[in-house]
Amino acid sequence: MTDVTTAPRQGRGRGAARREPDDSEILRLGQLFNKGFGGIGMLLVLGFALSLSTDVFLTGTNLDNLGRQVSIYAILAVAQLLVILTAGIDLSVGSVVGLSGVVAAKAVFDTTGGAHVLWAVLLALAVGALAGLVNGVLVAAVRLPPFIVTLGMMGIARGATLLLTGGRTVQPLPDGFSELAGGTVLGIANLTWLMLIITVLVGVFLRRTVWGRYVYAVGSNAESARLTGVPVRAVQITAYTLCGTLAALAGLLLASRLGNGVPTAGTGYELQAIAACVIGGASLFGARGTALGALVGALVVGLLDNGGTLLGIDPFWLQILTGVLILAAVAAEHLRNLRGPRSRDTAASAAAAAAADAAGDAGDAAGGSAGDDREAAGTGRQT
Repeated sequence: MTDVTTAPRQGRGRGAARREPDDSEILRLGQLFNKGFGGIGMLLVLGFALSLSTDVFLTGTNLDNLGRQVSIYAILAVAQLLVILTAGIDLSVGSVVGLSGVVAAKAVFDTTGGAHVLWAVLLALAVGALAGLVNGVLVAAVRLPPFIVTLGMMGIARGATLLLTGGRTVQPLPDGFSELAGGTVLGIANLTWLMLIITVLVGVFLRRTVWGRYVYAVGSNAESARLTGVPVRAVQITAYTLCGTLAALAGLLLASRLGNGVPTAGTGYELQAIAACVIGGASLFGARGTALGALVGALVVGLLDNGGTLLGIDPFWLQILTGVLILAAVAAEHLRNLRGPRSRDTAASAAAAAAADAAGDAGDAAGGSAGDDREAAGTGRQT
């Protein structure tokens, strides 16, 4: 018999040596604008200009108000980012904000012996998750365009909100419900803490988990991702479901902050969320953007509103400026694509490779476990 020596498999095994990144893979300061952090420079400029223009901007009261105002937009922007990364869009998040806020408000409505606050929170989150699940199934399984699906859900959610309330505000609400958004921890508002926690959690999930790699792979090229073993439909459905759940969280926090359930709450918020994502460096074509970028974009939008109020600027001009910033961000991305037409293909290949590596790691773990079992069984037979 001839002995056959098999070369050890390199790359994904647990015992394989880690490859040192070469110079091209190390993130440079100048590359931040290409990695989903494009709004950081804009945020610093705005903050510096406002600190020089008014003495009120850096006061504790104003910064606390700014954190409370931005938190709802930031949570919604992070939710929208999950869908945008898959090359989708969710136009229903603003209506889901209104619907979930009204559902939570009616559940704890004082004059009817309302339910416990915890049950109201869970009910509102379930409503948002259901709306997101329906969106995800229609997009991933039925293969309808995300724009049309979420546009329809926007009308459904807004209509359901008006039916539940009869077009009237739900009030008064108990103090326990208002404390969700109105309370503080260590002198910082609960809303600000929740905004930071959600941003960190979503950022970790996107960058440090297999599911996060799958999200970027699907956004780069869904067909290539499918061929490498990525469960494309499951990833899209979970992304839309999480988006709806986070939108519902933003809605019940908004109702808690206002102290009532307003049937028109959340109107236009989907545009604010998309604007924050784009300003923060996300690409509407998918696969580019970060949770931190979405937060930075929301802070830019919040600073424009806050600074305009402090300086007495007409809010209509601020809307125009926000639109200009969106156009500038999209134009900058388009110019980058024109200068480097291969960059998107490279990103798609890298994302697909990362997804394949993640799937391979899972397969290696399963194969290694099965091999250990077979070896143990063989040893038992020899004994």
